[in-house]
Parts: sequence; structure tokens; C-alpha cells
Amino acid sequence: MRKGYGGTGPGAITPDGCAVELYARLPVGSEPDVIAAAVPAGAHILELGSGVGRVTHALLERGFTVTAVDESADMLARVRGARTICSPIEDLDLGEEFDVVMLASFLVHAGDEEVRRGLLRTCARHVAEGGCVLIQREGEDYHTEVPRERVDPSGFTVRILSADPVGDGVNSVHAEYVFPDAVWTQTFLSRPLTREQFESALAEAGLEVDAYLTPDGMWVRALPTA
Repeated sequence: MRKGYGGTGPGAITPDGCAVELYARLPVGSEPDVIAAAVPAGAHILELGSGVGRVTHALLERGFTVTAVDESADMLARVRGARTICSPIEDLDLGEEFDVVMLASFLVHAGDEEVRRGLLRTCARHVAEGGCVLIQREGEDYHTEVPRERVDPSGFTVRILSADPVGDGVNSVHAEYVFPDAVWTQTFLSRPLTREQFESALAEAGLEVDAYLTPDGMWVRALPTA
């Protein structure tokens, strides 16, 4: 388990506190539509932090080729139809380049700045000339509008119970997922980033914003600077 991360509930828990059985239940949202609108049809996507393939499978259905990377073999065992690679993202060096590199699930907000630098260097290292990097950011009120909850139409409730400062600009976030037959929790470290801080982090890795893809600024397309 990564320091500062944890999770409870039925089934395997990954090093960052994610429950495999929980993520196998979560429905896919608008992510595949955002991605499909931002990249060329049929692109080869390197999906960093694929989990059980919630987004992977939707992208495959849209005609993309996907290489799915996750540090949890338990997560990757649920992925179907994509090449899978088990590795921490920050250590990945495939010696390959891809049309699109995707870093979703707010991973860019890693509490450890060295981990974040490693994540973004991995993105820059694997994007092909003429390709792009897609990154999902947290919403502006993610750490301030707490506690909050959302009831999903499929019948479960997700709650962000707290986001408590633990020093050096990092918060410990505690989330709860309540289903009729099971409850999961996850605790993880997250570093809020202003737009300026986010863009500075990209620049450090040799990337720059090409476009903010959604009105809330949560999805970003970035390009290599060199």
C-alpha cells in the first residue's frame, strides 16, 4: 500500500486504495465521448491507470486500439480486448510512442510531487510526434465542497466525506461508495493545483496545453513542446 493511501470493503484493494470489485461495478460516464471528440478516429491510445477497463472497453467499442497500463494485476485481469502492462506509471518506459497518451482519474494530482513529475514524464516519453496527451484534472471545488454526495441513477451513492490538510499543500481525501449490498471506502492523498500550477507542471515535463476540452476545465489536451 502506498503511504497515505488505503481502502476497505469486499475484494482486493490496490496499492492506491482502490477496490477492484467496486471499480468493476462503476458505470462509464462521459469520458469516452470527450476522448473520442479530441483525438483522431482509430488512434492507438496508451491508457495510464486503466483499472478494470471501465473506459478501456468503451474506447475499444469506438474503434480505438488501447494499451492499458496499471500497477494492479488484479485490476488488469478484468480488462478484455486490449494489450495490458502491469507497472507503476511513473516507472514505465516501453520504448514505444503512441498517438494518444491518457492520464485520467485525477492522477496528475498525486500528493507526492516526485510521483507527479514521473507521471508527466511518462506521458511525454510515450507520445508520438504529432500526437497528444489527454489529462483529467480535478474540479475547482473538489476540495472545498465537502462533505458532498451524489446518487447515481444506477442505484449507488458516492460521498466525499472529507479533504483534510496533511501538510505541504496536500489533502487526505476520504471517499465512500454505498451500494445496496456492500460499502467501500478509499483514502488517498491529493494535491490541489490551480490552472497556473498545472500548466507549470506540464511545462516542467516538456508539455503545454493545447486546449481545455470541457467547460469545467477538467479535461485537457496537451502537446509536446519540443
